Amino acid sequence: MPTAALPDVTDYAAFDALHDDPSAWRAAIVALAAELGTPEAEVRQESEGTVLVAHLGDDRVLKVYPPFLRDHFEFESATLGLLHGRLTVPTPKLLASSERHGWPWLLMRRMQGDPLTATWPAMSEAERCALLHDIGALINEVHTLPATQVESMAAHAPPWHEFIARQRAQCVERHRRHGLPADLLADLPAFVAGPLPEGPPVLLTGEYTPFNLFTQANRLNAMFDFGDGLVGPREYDWLGPQCFLVAGDAERSAALMRGLGVTLTDERRLALMRLLLLHRYSHLKAQVKIEGWEHLRSFEEIAARLWPLP
Repeated sequence: MPTAALPDVTDYAAFDALHDDPSAWRAAIVALAAELGTPEAEVRQESEGTVLVAHLGDDRVLKVYPPFLRDHFEFESATLGLLHGRLTVPTPKLLASSERHGWPWLLMRRMQGDPLTATWPAMSEAERCALLHDIGALINEVHTLPATQVESMAAHAPPWHEFIARQRAQCVERHRRHGLPADLLADLPAFVAGPLPEGPPVLLTGEYTPFNLFTQANRLNAMFDFGDGLVGPREYDWLGPQCFLVAGDAERSAALMRGLGVTLTDERRLALMRLLLLHRYSHLKAQVKIEGWEHLRSFEEIAARLWPLP
């Protein structure tokens, strides 16, 4: 029988099984929603997302994190407070946060707009390029936050050098599990050992993807979801839009780069390719939206297709 207490989960496998069975966590969400003033009839669970998510009525969103992702909860809570009202693109307002049975939760204002996943396919190329320029400009806004604020966020994220060391150590196994072609897998350790982007640390939301952006009249209207952010070099945040939206198109890439205010070079795109392979959620078959990329002979060739030079 469903219980209002969330179970004791200690790893991703157990949590994923819970997440994929909404009936197993509905009673707990409904009980928490009641404490927050929302009746069960107005609680709608979400099937997407890396944590437990529910809409409370029409204007609030509840996120509940498993205990082993407390760092994600802390980072998102801090990011929501830092960004709200400070950017040209709206971000959610944090309304409340606490924990229930050891599971941290936060309540935020629901953003308005149309999911970019739904609007992107119907856009003209001119509209897509305009949007990519605006995404680049938004990334720059976040990356130019004062250093003191970025330093405060670093307390909620793993040190960049430790994060990269861990990703390098796990890289081959991750990409083997995700079906990277054998010839590319053989070249992987030597390639990712090469130089990565360097520069002043910035707040990395990692969420400039169609899954975390809303539009209105085909223009950027809202951004949300910051639980898996980091503090590190700015190029990490370029990967999402470049993979999911640019998808190797030269004009789109140029529009994003204009918004970012940077110029691509051979050296930079190789460093970006290494960073993509070391990304927290690196999975080339899901992220590289270029037909036939698996048949390219090297990571250098993939980088040239992903980041076309002007």
